[in-house]
Amino acid sequence: MKKKWFIVSALIIMSFVFMMASSCTKTEIISASGVEKVTADVEVQASGMTIEQENVKRRIEMDNMPGSIKHLYIISAYSGQVIVYSTVKGKVTSSNKRLTPYTVAAMDGQYVYSDHEGFIVTFPDGSQKRTGEVLQDDGTYGSSIPYLFWWDVQDRYHQHYVSGGQIIHVSDKPIPGVKSVIINIE
Repeated sequence: MKKKWFIVSALIIMSFVFMMASSCTKTEIISASGVEKVTADVEVQASGMTIEQENVKRRIEMDNMPGSIKHLYIISAYSGQVIVYSTVKGKVTSSNKRLTPYTVAAMDGQYVYSDHEGFIVTFPDGSQKRTGEVLQDDGTYGSSIPYLFWWDVQDRYHQHYVSGGQIIHVSDKPIPGVKSVIINIE
């Protein structure tokens, strides 16, 4: 009798645990205030891409256009004066960009990836290692300095970086008549 009771009890407990586990798989995202996650229907253009996807695609194409010239303005965030102006062959590139990943699986077991994890990277000496980093659209690894980019109504391409004491602005055409610029950031 005790054995039957033990088996029945175990089955009840296992059923309860299974029921709780399956109910936990439904994850509802709710903020601390009780607001639920909302999604938006995003329409695509005739190209099949969203406007955001088209902007990213267009920026990558423009950044990699052979022979392109851009215009760099470094502006004082305090006075609005242009500190440096320079033409740029090709594009401005972040110093964090690399041709190889920062992290690879090491012999000592650090960053170990199984055969089903990470990506294989072949180095110039022919050796292969695995990494968890993803090769980006521009063919590099590493992060860029955050910036905004856009095209104006004259189809001028702009990149705008904000950093302590300086504002970096990159355009594919010169900004006419710029000797000093006043930018109000609110």
